[in-house]
Amino acid sequence: MITSKELRNNWIKFYEGKGHVNIGAVSLIGDGTTGVMFNVAGMQPLMPYLLGKKHPKGTRLCNVQGCVRTVDIDSVGDATHFTFFEMMGNWSLGDYFKKEKTAWSFELLTQVFGFDKDKICSTVFEGNESAPRDEQTASYLKELGIKEENIFYLDKSNNWWELEGTVGTPCGPDNEWFYPRHDNPCCDKCDVNCDCGRYVEIGNDVYMQYKKLEGGKYVELENKNVDTGFGLDRLLLFLNGLDDGYKTDLFADAIARLESASNKAYGTDEQDTKAMRIIADHTRTAVMLIGDINGITPSNTGAGYILRRLLRRAIRYCKNLGIPATEMCEVAKIFIEKVYDEAYPLLVEKEGYILDEINKEIKKFEATLASGMKEFDKIIVGMQRKNAFMKEKDANYVEETEISGKQAFRLYDTFGYPLELTVELANEKGLTVDVEGFNQAFKAHQELSKAQAQSAKGGLTERTETTTNYHTATHIMLAGLRKMFGTGVEQKGSNITEERLRFDFNLDHKMTAEELKELENFVNDVIDKKIDVVRSELPYAKAVEQGAYGVFNAESDEQIVSIYTIDGVDKQICGGPHANNTGDLGRFIIKKEESSASGIRRIKAILQ
Repeated sequence: MITSKELRNNWIKFYEGKGHVNIGAVSLIGDGTTGVMFNVAGMQPLMPYLLGKKHPKGTRLCNVQGCVRTVDIDSVGDATHFTFFEMMGNWSLGDYFKKEKTAWSFELLTQVFGFDKDKICSTVFEGNESAPRDEQTASYLKELGIKEENIFYLDKSNNWWELEGTVGTPCGPDNEWFYPRHDNPCCDKCDVNCDCGRYVEIGNDVYMQYKKLEGGKYVELENKNVDTGFGLDRLLLFLNGLDDGYKTDLFADAIARLESASNKAYGTDEQDTKAMRIIADHTRTAVMLIGDINGITPSNTGAGYILRRLLRRAIRYCKNLGIPATEMCEVAKIFIEKVYDEAYPLLVEKEGYILDEINKEIKKFEATLASGMKEFDKIIVGMQRKNAFMKEKDANYVEETEISGKQAFRLYDTFGYPLELTVELANEKGLTVDVEGFNQAFKAHQELSKAQAQSAKGGLTERTETTTNYHTATHIMLAGLRKMFGTGVEQKGSNITEERLRFDFNLDHKMTAEELKELENFVNDVIDKKIDVVRSELPYAKAVEQGAYGVFNAESDEQIVSIYTIDGVDKQICGGPHANNTGDLGRFIIKKEESSASGIRRIKAILQ
């Protein structure tokens, strides 16, 4: 049995042995410049370097990066879906390429993880009119000893990586590694293309060897990159011969706590098992988001809303399981103190704060559930009044006895009432619920959520001149806030679009009209002075010594960081991008100042 800590350490140790530098993980929270709310892939933070920027740690890098994906929150509850997960990655930035990478992935799978080379399968790009068949990778795989019949050529949808809708960006074929769960094929053609689930994708090596041109054509890049991604949660599951992700050591103690609290056994009853999975998963993700270096708190907008939705879904399932919601805090302690104490030591430092935020949300939601009950009662009273009125007008009128799907969905979406709770309450009143109508409303909501999530993707390529200017404006605005209210004011969240900036910061009061005008004038004065924005690089300790600040989790005092300086105004540690001169920004106008969470204020502003 391999533990998650051993797997994490084995990955880093292996690639450090191949000359890679462990660059550590970055924040889970998007800073508003990449177009995504959360970090959704291990390679996402490396995009600037995969696109050509020089990395301060060199050309061979590795790490284990936490990720959060929330497009399919409602799928969590089965054996394989998680909202937080970790990706084990390694990268070559113009250094080694296919020969070395195939050999190292093969060595890792066979010598470190003990996979049988005769059972390893691999898929490569079959080629099309734009790019040739990847015979080079296939030949290296054969040389390593992978059977020819275990190498599969698949099309672009399966074995090609690129940023959709972009031109001039690196892209190329990928090489995916598969392994069978068991030796019992479902048919004569049971291979990696079979839907029976026998074969599991272990990991993926992407070879960024081309640049995409206008018209869909590709040319070879002079400096080629490698991007590798292996899912820690999935590989841990597979290496331990399990088919349920909640049975690994990542969740075992959390599930045991829920079993003890509920006096129910995991895996015995389908609904109880689903509830335990949801409580464990959502609590883990909440711990990670609240305890992050750029930690967020539950709110009604943006990333804070997603966090609130996760916590409240977990609270509902605590009720389904028949346990007090405060058990979530006990589960949180397990993740903080036992599971992730080594990999994410900041969680231990912030433990009291994390537990306090979860507790506060539990109390708020229990009050919200009471409000939902009032709304349910209103629906019943409205139905009774309508029936009485119509009965007086028409003795043959057939009374309504069904709560509409839209009403049921509003109870779910606004007040957190799951459909089964609404059905149960309706049955007690001798009524039914339009389940089909609810499902239609729910499906429409899911499609909208997925569309919104998809529109947020795109990474670095969405960094336009406008969003770059907005990013610089947030730096100037924060400098103004710190001048007005002290250096204790820090960034607590940021979201930037083509139309506006949104910036969260800590402050103990609502800003007055006079304070807002003062801040607005400060920013515009800096813009009018047309000051150059200068980028420099220094070791982290030296940068701080020279007065630089920012939300940044340095691995050591010697880590090289980027500093953006607006002379006489601001000096921040930041990954960029920024305008070249403050005069490029235009006129800064504050549109709104409001509360984002307890002790957190939010400003929305535009540039004209």
